[in-house]
Amino acid sequence: MQPGIFAKTFERPSLTEVLDAVVENGFSHLQFNMACAGLPSLPEDISFEVTKQVANEMLVRNLTMDALSGTFNMIHPDKHIVEKGLKSLEVLISNAKQMGTSVITLCTGSCDADDMWRFHPENNSREAWLTLCNTLEPALIMAESKDVILGVEPELANVINSADKARRILDEMQSRHLKIVFDPANLFEKAASKEIEKIIAYGLELVGKDIAIAHAKDRKLDGSFTAAGLGVLPYSFFIHHLRETGFDGTLITHGLKETEAKQCAIFLKKQLTYVNQ
Repeated sequence: MQPGIFAKTFERPSLTEVLDAVVENGFSHLQFNMACAGLPSLPEDISFEVTKQVANEMLVRNLTMDALSGTFNMIHPDKHIVEKGLKSLEVLISNAKQMGTSVITLCTGSCDADDMWRFHPENNSREAWLTLCNTLEPALIMAESKDVILGVEPELANVINSADKARRILDEMQSRHLKIVFDPANLFEKAASKEIEKIIAYGLELVGKDIAIAHAKDRKLDGSFTAAGLGVLPYSFFIHHLRETGFDGTLITHGLKETEAKQCAIFLKKQLTYVNQ
């Protein structure tokens, strides 16, 4: 396993400056967002020149793109917004491999029309589940046509808000192109240390064999998010059990300030070295 970072952590006026910042802060792996190349995160089109530039700039810095962000509200109450999201997702799917990745990350969404990261009581309804399945079906057809993986991430405020539901969507969709983005900090808000360990172990038991990438952030005692290593999440426990599933991919940090990136790289490398001994 190796550490990585959301490239969008670094707000810079150009792609080259973003990627330089990734390297300068101690990372060689990243999750990319088209905003880093001066486009919308969900673009209507990506030119050959842009895909070539991204691939070349990654290559000259010896950087690896482990995933590409394609998040949109997959169960938005307005079906036209969902359709627009699917069109942009198709653009990302069609260009992902040229830029160096075969994994696109998704947000399963919320019934909240204004914020896909905000909980809505209807998220747990049968209708929301069916809407998600209906959105995933064409998305997976697109992914299969280009041999790309779609990674859905369990989030407390979304339709897939637990490891159980992550397992359920994998079983229902029955597609080798659907995988999980596993972030243990998304599976609880506040919990005692032993309970957190149980939640992590249970989640990995359910979906460990189907993880595309893992995410690394943390929770403070009050439940708010913070940078990996600055909260209550037992990282040595998490990484050990993640490794036990057979996962040997990238642990991508996000939800941190740019000023915390360098120390976070040091922390994750130390944790990974310790577990690999």
